[in-house]
Amino acid sequence: MAAPGFSPTPTKTTYDVVIIGGAIMGSATAWFLSDNPDFNGSVLVVERDPSYAQCSTAHTNSSIRQQFSDPLNIRISQFTARFIKELPERMNDSRVPRLDVQNYGYLYLADTPGFAEVLRRNAEVQRAEGAGTEILSRDEIAARYPFYQLDDILAGSINTRDEGYWDGGTLFDWFRRSARDRGVEYVANEVTALTREGGRITHVTLASGEHIACGHVVNASGPRAARTAAMAGIKLPVEPRKRFTWVFSAETPLDRELPLTIDPSGVHVRQDGPTTYLAGAAPEEDLAVDPDDFAMDHARWQDHVWPILATRIPAFEAIRVVTEWAGHYAYNTLDQNAILGPHPEIGNFLFQNGFSGHGLQQSPAMGRGLAEWLTYGAYRSLDLTPFSFDRITKGHPMIERAVI
Repeated sequence: MAAPGFSPTPTKTTYDVVIIGGAIMGSATAWFLSDNPDFNGSVLVVERDPSYAQCSTAHTNSSIRQQFSDPLNIRISQFTARFIKELPERMNDSRVPRLDVQNYGYLYLADTPGFAEVLRRNAEVQRAEGAGTEILSRDEIAARYPFYQLDDILAGSINTRDEGYWDGGTLFDWFRRSARDRGVEYVANEVTALTREGGRITHVTLASGEHIACGHVVNASGPRAARTAAMAGIKLPVEPRKRFTWVFSAETPLDRELPLTIDPSGVHVRQDGPTTYLAGAAPEEDLAVDPDDFAMDHARWQDHVWPILATRIPAFEAIRVVTEWAGHYAYNTLDQNAILGPHPEIGNFLFQNGFSGHGLQQSPAMGRGLAEWLTYGAYRSLDLTPFSFDRITKGHPMIERAVI
């Protein structure tokens, strides 16, 4: 029996758009296509895991920030903030709940003059785009947040406007539900092959044996993106990288909300509930893993993360882990930025890959942009061409200095 909302096999043999991957990116594109009155084609979403238990969307920390160094990344997050706060109106559906951003902000801590200068330069770019970023001295950080130990810190940057935690899971649910209501077909299946004839993908083959003709194919397969691209004969520099998350309670909770704090060590921690907190970190060796590998490294918490937290926030010496999990970044090894839009030689094969931990907060803009390209052959709202595959071919990275 298929999962609720999914068919086991497609109802047709031809679709205008086949989306490989039905998590937040694929579903965002499906929804924006279904919402566009100028698009009247058929859409098939193929999802190998209809429970979504192992997708990156299910393992996200669900945060949003405007503290990027590239203006386009800032504008993308600003659109997301507007979109989620206007969600019932955007979806024209009274059933849709109203969402908001818990604006405790991101606080980047700098322990070297060089990184403090990077934060200052980034803040200038962010403020020029309308963000509320502030540069704080060590004394100013201590005055606002007296629970930090700051002996090694020179400066920090923070923005508490449309920056913090938001309910990405609810947005994901409504992208899927609304897209299905509007005629998008979801199947619980797996793409096992792509048929390429010259500069086009003509068919997708499913694990259940169907050979489906397609007008366009969207690769929205998250950490498995390189495997999907390889079916079309394309080498894509995206690989699964493991990321660990711990939710913990503190014996003595802090007396005010904890911003998402990016320690110079790379460990980050934020408020997660009235008396609970969430911390995240990469493995000691940040290497590609199998996309089915979700094993925790318990020593990483005991030997690395907890000591860093207890040093930075002494109140966190007495804490207890409530839950923990491992998820995957779809990590773009060239520049940790998205790869979006058509392949230069296979024009009907489109990328929606390599978000490197930014995917949830970028999904509305990326879904809208790809739907525009599929409908009009061009981006109309935001020019997303800097994310094109051309830079991969040329080896020209899109520099983003604020990567976590």
